[in-house]
Amino acid sequence: MAEVTNAAKVGVMTAALSVALYGGYQFVSRSAGTENGYTVFAYLPDVTGVAPRSRVMISGVQVGVVEDISLDGGKARVDIRMMPSHTLYDDAAIGRKATSLIGENYIVLSPGTKGKEELPDGGQIKNYIQEPSLDVLQGQVSEILTDVKAVTGSLKETVGSKRGEDQLDRILENLAQTTEQLNLLVRENRAGVRNSINNVQSITQRSEPELIAILQNVRELTEEVKKLAKAPEKPGEQPGAIRQAIERTNRATANLESVLKHADNVAARLDRGEGTIGRLTKDERLINEVEDTVEGIGDFVSGISRIQTVVGLRTDYNFLANTVKSYVSLRLQPAEDKYYLIQLVNDPRGLTDIQQIDVQTTNPNDPPSYREIRTVTTNSFRFTFQFAKRFGPFTGRFGIMESTGGIGLDTHLFDDRFELRQDFFGFGELSTPRWRVSLSYEFIRKLWLLGGVDNILSDDRRDYFVGLQLRFNDEDLKSLLPFVPAGALGN
Repeated sequence: MAEVTNAAKVGVMTAALSVALYGGYQFVSRSAGTENGYTVFAYLPDVTGVAPRSRVMISGVQVGVVEDISLDGGKARVDIRMMPSHTLYDDAAIGRKATSLIGENYIVLSPGTKGKEELPDGGQIKNYIQEPSLDVLQGQVSEILTDVKAVTGSLKETVGSKRGEDQLDRILENLAQTTEQLNLLVRENRAGVRNSINNVQSITQRSEPELIAILQNVRELTEEVKKLAKAPEKPGEQPGAIRQAIERTNRATANLESVLKHADNVAARLDRGEGTIGRLTKDERLINEVEDTVEGIGDFVSGISRIQTVVGLRTDYNFLANTVKSYVSLRLQPAEDKYYLIQLVNDPRGLTDIQQIDVQTTNPNDPPSYREIRTVTTNSFRFTFQFAKRFGPFTGRFGIMESTGGIGLDTHLFDDRFELRQDFFGFGELSTPRWRVSLSYEFIRKLWLLGGVDNILSDDRRDYFVGLQLRFNDEDLKSLLPFVPAGALGN
């Protein structure tokens, strides 16, 4: 019974130690409290000094831990696991802050504005906090050195002159008088000065650790500045960043002086009215002509930029004729309510031309005068050029339809995704004109399914068709319009 009791005691002690160890780990672990949290990520320009498992702080309080650091598309990506009790919002910001000049860095966050949309699990922090860094310090030191150089130059011009020497003599004389008065003051107040010195000594002794730390920081800062400003000691060695900045500034100053000299020469020529630009600034008639030309070019370019170039590629299958008919069309649309339609049609039935021939003959077997009506069909492309104007849901078209005079009427329904098209053309080509009715539906963006009846008024030439059309806006084609010869469209 005693052995069982001892074993139970050992088991209880082991369990207690396990619980204590786990509690201690949770207390010292940086990732403690983030097990049930959520993850966010951000892209930083530089993550030097930040390591996985680094702390993530808000106002000095740890709210998460860096889960992973990776390179994504040339940018540093930081994945953070947040504690579930801390919420980030859509305008949250992220930054990198150093614990010291040479110590590790950690991630700092700004949670954002409460009331805005919360960042979900896996969301991205898009705003960046710019913390002071060594690069900023370098820029400030460069500005300080520039100011010091300007001050020393001014001091040289002031003190090095005769007037400066006289003023310096007067200053030294005043300083001697002031020193004498100060000696008298010290002798008269020796006890008070002694007490002040004792007080300063006491304060210095109490502040000695802080002063040592400050001097250490100043020494480190001086070493960093010395590295930045050092001159190259060996051939091929790069100088410090501050020295490089000064050298670049000197080169830029020399280049700027050369540019200003050339600018003075150009300005003088312009003032004298020499050269094309000089004449342009002096000749009022030339200026007016240039302004008119520029205004005309601006109107032309503005008109071209407003034109929409819609390209259509269409193929129909005619059931009764068992043939395929193809269309290539270009719609030039300068405004929403009008456009110009240019179309090239490959019709397997060809182009029919009716010719009337008056014949006079001396053949005794034929009448002395008679008339022949010939119908000639050639395998040629048909051409369409029409002007269209829209009125509400209806669009009227007028012009040439498949190489004959024709008109058309289109009806647009359901946000222009359905089109009912009617074409009347072929006047004079046959005994009855062609009346074609088709219904189109945009079932996929830019792809239309269509079908209809052609030659409705002709019993022997009536046919039914179905087809597909790809219709899209080609911006590149619009840029080529100014270079198309005027006769090309006419042809």
